[in-house]
Amino acid sequence: MAKHGKKFRAALEKIEPSRKYNLDEGLAKVKEIAFAKFDETIELTMWLGVDPRKADQLVRGTVVLPHGLGKSKRVLVIAQGDKIREAEEAGADFVGGEDMVERIKGGWLDFDAVIATPDMMRLVGGLGKVLGPRGLMPNPKTGTVTPDVTTAVRETKAGKVEYRVDKTGVIHVGIGKVSFEPQLLRENAQTLLDAVVRAKPSTAKGKYVKKVNLAATMSPGVLLDETAYVK
Repeated sequence: MAKHGKKFRAALEKIEPSRKYNLDEGLAKVKEIAFAKFDETIELTMWLGVDPRKADQLVRGTVVLPHGLGKSKRVLVIAQGDKIREAEEAGADFVGGEDMVERIKGGWLDFDAVIATPDMMRLVGGLGKVLGPRGLMPNPKTGTVTPDVTTAVRETKAGKVEYRVDKTGVIHVGIGKVSFEPQLLRENAQTLLDAVVRAKPSTAKGKYVKKVNLAATMSPGVLLDETAYVK
């Protein structure tokens, strides 16, 4: 097992081992113990009482964080006809049709999100092996396969994030940067927490939110009081 460095151990000593913090306290502690020289991302992790192997318990959705993530996403729109102009006017960074599909097949991946119109999925579908593992494959469930490219682009630029439970029942989502003001981080975190709680499957039994953790990129995690999110 790899040993943690001196700065990590020093940060860990500032966390009360058995304590579960409320959201404001947890965010303050994460900001206090962050030690990296770069502006770390703060990630919220939730362990859920669901069985992801069952289709009706696959917790997944999108939410627009009110204060974004501190970095504007580079958005690619794959469309044709008037939708090309709509995407450009909405602020998409890259817009095209079959030419963009061919660029991706050639190894181009200089973007952070992909939006496609339904009529282009016949071409985009062939990119599954490239985009899928990177979490970039357009999907109707996340609003990235849509005829309304204007709304999709604007929401993505504004801070739209996807949450999806992994095979172990855990959700990981960034909620902002260490440099963000505490109030902005709190509102982003609360927005995400509320969305995940609302997405509780009707078939999920027992305790839904089992554990909640906050951590900056390089720092140890801080446990939150999960009972505040059990409804």
